[in-house]
Amino acid sequence: MSASRATRQATLLAALAPISWGSTYLVTTELLPPDRPFFTGVARALPAGLLLLAVTRTLPRGAWWWRAPLLGALNIGVFFATLFIAAYRLPGGVAAVAGAAAPLVVMLLSTVLLGQRLRLRPALLGVAALGGIALVVLRATARLDAVGVAAALAGTVSMALATVLAKRWGPPADAGALALTGWQLTAGGLLLLPVAAWTEGAPPALTAVNLAGYAYLALLNTALAYWLWFRGIAALGAVPLSFLGLLSPLTAATLGWLLLGQTLTGWQLLGGAVALLGTVLAQLPAARRNPPPPPTQPAPRPPIPAHARTAA
Repeated sequence: MSASRATRQATLLAALAPISWGSTYLVTTELLPPDRPFFTGVARALPAGLLLLAVTRTLPRGAWWWRAPLLGALNIGVFFATLFIAAYRLPGGVAAVAGAAAPLVVMLLSTVLLGQRLRLRPALLGVAALGGIALVVLRATARLDAVGVAAALAGTVSMALATVLAKRWGPPADAGALALTGWQLTAGGLLLLPVAAWTEGAPPALTAVNLAGYAYLALLNTALAYWLWFRGIAALGAVPLSFLGLLSPLTAATLGWLLLGQTLTGWQLLGGAVALLGTVLAQLPAARRNPPPPPTQPAPRPPIPAHARTAA
């Protein structure tokens, strides 16, 4: 398989993760018990992590004993907690706009942690895509809750930092993406467990609908989706990958239109087109400038004939 074809395949598979995450808000508000953000985070992460550990039967080694818990705390523990706090306290549009800033945050962190130059083209695409997402999801009546906004921004920064750190460290040499996913989900779920017990008390009584929602979140929305996402981190650049996260609010808006009877205005369709175009363009390699031509060497002087040297 050629390098370009492998990159396209990795991009398409990684894109399935944020498409799945686009259903999180719908499932949270329609299928789960209310006001249980930390319990929901535990129920989403810990069963999925333990399942993957049982499948892979691989534990971290060397530096991954502290790297995996750190990534799990950023990617899962902090992110899940702030995600569900924002989902319970904010309209989905406000939370989605905060998440859409992830490409810009990843660019800034990449300059510090990866030594990459801050380039104009992806920065402009990030700003345009952010504006497009705002057109899609924001409503004039959207209310702003200070705690919810802070949680949404903290979650964006947390996952962006985890993405850049994972790119800097690379995948573990003796384990695959499935094992790495299991380590992070388990670590993040264990981090959330005492917080959920302390702040929310005993688990709520769950209905069949609640159980179905949690099963979907744990298996498809988390175990499978995060495995695809972590594979993408290893195969793609941190900045192009972060643009794929914009597919999450676009999916959420589409599901709201299909399943909840929400309408999509012309401005929303325009914003969606701008965000989608920015995401696609961010996956294209930057145009390489042709190297300058080598300096012209003076033509060698022809040898002087023997009779001319004698005459001289």
